[in-house]
Amino acid sequence: MRFKKIHQFLNTRWGYFTLLTFLFWLKTILVYFIDFHLGVKGMYQYFVLLINPIATTLLLLGLALYVKRGVPAYIFMTLIYIANTALLMFNVIYYREFTDFMTINVMLGYSTVSQGLSSSSISLLKPQDLIIVGDLILLAIGFITKFLKVDPRPVPKKQAVAMTSFSIFMLLFNIVLGEIDRPQLLTRTFDREYLVKYLGLDTFTVYDALKTAKNNHARNSAESSDLNKILKFNRKNYAKPNPKMFGIAKKKNVIIIHLESFQQFLINFKLNGKEVTPFLNSLYNGKDFYSFDNFFNQVGQGKTSDAENMMETSTFGLPQGSLFSALGSDNTFEGAPAILNQTQGYSSAVFHGNNGSFWNRDNVYKNLGYQYFFDASYFNTNSNNLTEYGMKDKLMFHDSVKYLEHMQQPFYVKFITLSNHFPFVIDQKNQSFEPANTDDSSVNNYFVTAHYLDQALQQFFDYLKKSGLYNNSVIVLYGDHYGISDTRNLKLAPLLGKSASTWNSFDDAQMQRVPLMIHIPNDHNGGVQHQYGGEIDFLPTLLHLLGINSEKYIQFGTDLFSPEHNQVVAFRNDNFVTPKYTVIGNTIYENQTGQIITHPSKEVKAEIAKDRKHVTEELALSDSLNNKNLLRYYVPKGFKPVDPKDFDYHNGYAKLLEQEQKLGNRSDSLWSENHDKTTIDKYNSDAPELQTTDKNDKNVSSADSAADKYLQSLSKGSIMSKVDAGEGISSSSSSK
Repeated sequence: MRFKKIHQFLNTRWGYFTLLTFLFWLKTILVYFIDFHLGVKGMYQYFVLLINPIATTLLLLGLALYVKRGVPAYIFMTLIYIANTALLMFNVIYYREFTDFMTINVMLGYSTVSQGLSSSSISLLKPQDLIIVGDLILLAIGFITKFLKVDPRPVPKKQAVAMTSFSIFMLLFNIVLGEIDRPQLLTRTFDREYLVKYLGLDTFTVYDALKTAKNNHARNSAESSDLNKILKFNRKNYAKPNPKMFGIAKKKNVIIIHLESFQQFLINFKLNGKEVTPFLNSLYNGKDFYSFDNFFNQVGQGKTSDAENMMETSTFGLPQGSLFSALGSDNTFEGAPAILNQTQGYSSAVFHGNNGSFWNRDNVYKNLGYQYFFDASYFNTNSNNLTEYGMKDKLMFHDSVKYLEHMQQPFYVKFITLSNHFPFVIDQKNQSFEPANTDDSSVNNYFVTAHYLDQALQQFFDYLKKSGLYNNSVIVLYGDHYGISDTRNLKLAPLLGKSASTWNSFDDAQMQRVPLMIHIPNDHNGGVQHQYGGEIDFLPTLLHLLGINSEKYIQFGTDLFSPEHNQVVAFRNDNFVTPKYTVIGNTIYENQTGQIITHPSKEVKAEIAKDRKHVTEELALSDSLNNKNLLRYYVPKGFKPVDPKDFDYHNGYAKLLEQEQKLGNRSDSLWSENHDKTTIDKYNSDAPELQTTDKNDKNVSSADSAADKYLQSLSKGSIMSKVDAGEGISSSSSSK
């Protein structure tokens, strides 16, 4: 009797609608758990994941409820179902090949991932895919056998409208749940996996379509003449290099160390009488490093990705969201890796123990000209080796050596640390510093993870010195953005000797200082530098140290060592600081006293007005440059625009070995300089995981094995042809 009632219900329009909704929900959830790796943690995230396919499925299928005639209504509903199933299927195939989700640009064949779905897609199909398409066969059989029948009765319009309203409510509810667990989910768009995890595949696709349409409109309306104001601004604000510093580090290796969430106040800071970062303090206070105590982060919502963008391109991030995520897949860049390669033959790589897709790095790095990207897939990601956002720093530095030592010199490499990331948690066996004692756990633990990072850096620097890289490399350490947010500064204030009751916006602004420390080989004239600057100023500074004049490139920063350096530091929200003043909105603070200037003189007003105009103009021009992708119209003399299709981050280790093999005695890698022997034995680390779950010696041998298999799979002729073509390979003479 119960089966009969169910059968009767299924033969109504509402029954067929319910059946399709349930089937699509079920197979989507199965795909989430079987094929996608969404990093779901905790009951809350599982709940959000389970409900996220419902709203859009109801909304899309509900469109067919407005069709009155029976057969057209059923055909329309079925076609919507098939289209949604196809979207799910294509994403599964694409994910297996690229560990990412299909964007609108991919679907339309644009440049985001030009490979699209390759001809080998059929080989990516698996028996489990019957879960996705098997129900279509069953539905067809159901209609053929007349188990399922068309209900000619139309759905009352009020009921159809009610379903649409309910589905929209569910969608908004879903978005709110996502925002609760991951604030600014839509505005910052950290990672496509985050959007799918919290909002579902359909919502992600619609969101990406809207974002793509907005970006395309800005680009389509752009003209080369839009560059005129930008070029004029750059010429006016260019700062000539300091002749004493220009070219002082020409053709030296460049090692960039990105200190996650590391603020300047940690330098020389003691908690309960103990230095939090004793090793960094020794570098900062010594003469081997030029250290800047008035260097500010200038990030917006893109945070880490904004810092990377400014350091690599000397252009600002966006006023909302992340430039990497929103525009990075298609934008034209004049990035440091490409500039150094084309002017001085640098090879380039990034080492990062997180997923390559986070902040869209796997696409953006190609546009910047990075030849290699060693993300989490190149490391042992045993759960014991991970923190909240990827590899523990001691392991990431240690395990990167097996790749670093095969890089052709000179190289430009970047290490992105992770352990000192909010919520600043690390397992007990890696803790060797007592937390602070406030009622905010993230503030307390900030010092614990910062100390761990300091230890990781000391071990890495010991290796650099033993291997000989220290004396042949420009080494840059910089903090990307604040670790303790403005809302938590009141908890931090007493530890800094300040009162929470008197803490104000001026104090928040001063807390935006982050370290910048630059080691120049064989230069012992360093020390603490007091000039004001920000992340936007780093690239022209580096280029001039390497003997490359930045004048012909479009950059919004100026050389920190130049006598003409502009010391007005713009924040992404239009506030700014100068050596004399901090301006927050319409409030002017005097830096020396921290007091508000209530009645500024005419001279002060004129100075502030001039600086404000400069800040407003440079932010607006940078936004215009990036939103309209104007660099596609500007090619500096001697610069070749980067083609992302030249780079493939798969099999990176094998390609390094292949390059060494091709160069033979001409190889400049550290491995070759060490008589074809590894330098990993020079690395001493106390990371407990190296004795348990990491086992780097096994990782190296397994990587060697994988690389050997890769090389053996290529015939000698194909190897040579690939090398000659420069396919995914870097050499000191390559134009890539």
